[in-house]
Amino acid sequence: MSVLLHFRSCTRDYGGIMSALGSDSWWKKTLYITGGALLAAAAYLLHELLAIRKEQELDSKDAIILHQFSRPKNGVPSLSPFCLKIETYLRMLDLPYQNYFDGKLSPQGKMPWIEYNHEQVSGSEFIVDFLEEKLGVNLNKNLTPQEIAVSRAVTKMVEEHLYWTIAYCQWVDNLEETQKLLAMSGPLSDTLKWLLSHLNGSMVRREMYGHGIGRFSKEEVYALMEKDMRTLATLLGDKKYFMGSKISTVDATVFGHLAQAMWTLPGTRPEQLIKGELINLAMFCERMRRRFWPEWFVEVEDMYYDGDSESSSGGSPTGLLDFGLFSRTDTLDDSDTSSHSAAHTHSPDSDHSLFDSDVGTGSDNDIQLKEDSIPDMDV
Repeated sequence: MSVLLHFRSCTRDYGGIMSALGSDSWWKKTLYITGGALLAAAAYLLHELLAIRKEQELDSKDAIILHQFSRPKNGVPSLSPFCLKIETYLRMLDLPYQNYFDGKLSPQGKMPWIEYNHEQVSGSEFIVDFLEEKLGVNLNKNLTPQEIAVSRAVTKMVEEHLYWTIAYCQWVDNLEETQKLLAMSGPLSDTLKWLLSHLNGSMVRREMYGHGIGRFSKEEVYALMEKDMRTLATLLGDKKYFMGSKISTVDATVFGHLAQAMWTLPGTRPEQLIKGELINLAMFCERMRRRFWPEWFVEVEDMYYDGDSESSSGGSPTGLLDFGLFSRTDTLDDSDTSSHSAAHTHSPDSDHSLFDSDVGTGSDNDIQLKEDSIPDMDV
């Protein structure tokens, strides 16, 4: 009798185990655990690969060390609006710096971040504050208190709102196209690019949901993006920079974000808007690019939207460039240009920019050919 009861018990336990094995929930949990382990292992491998510094190390005494993501393939300095903001800010002030494309995040989990005399600072706003205090620099010294207040309001709109809509366009709605821009080499490059892009896409979705903007539909997200871009276009008007004829910190902020729409999202709604109806924003981006990124070349056809969108009607390379020749503030004093002439200087011993960028500059002949192909703009 006891043997029979034991047999029945074993049979019942076996049946329960088989039932659990056949249940959807068990397989889902197994897949989740296995997939999570694989992602964790791949992420660790990716971190180890990116942690290899590609730049020659320099003495860090009195040197600004800028940690940021690697350059993408299409010549744009960064797919990160904040990395592009800070590097442009350093160039606007003509501050020498050293790039580390090491993929290493700051202790706060931020990118970009800087090191200066063994002090570490992350967060673009805190980086700007730190450099102003340590080095006595200030792009906003000529602004009125009201202009400073407006600049901060614009900065918060761009960084806390527009940023998420651009990130959605990059890493959710156009993930496959953005994935192609990632610069990786080696036998596992395609796998690593796929993995990195999908991990980043998942993170963007999660953080957008936590922010609140990710709880809306695709159409609603793009509607919010369009409102922000139209607001920026109205604020800029026909001025050269957002606060008039003089550059200020807010220009670096806006440029870092709008450059993504301008040069990394072909055929998307942001590109259609900036190169079509909101053309003054496109010319602002081009003005900043030509002034502070002389080694970053773009083709003429990349300056306008060549599509079927109604917003691009009437757009043409000629019309866009002609528009760029005019700015209401062009006739105002722009004496600060000379103080930043070093941003356009090249070392006599090499064809590389003094700003330690790995964006190829080409030979002097190539530069001349590029400049001859586009009419000079008064920047």
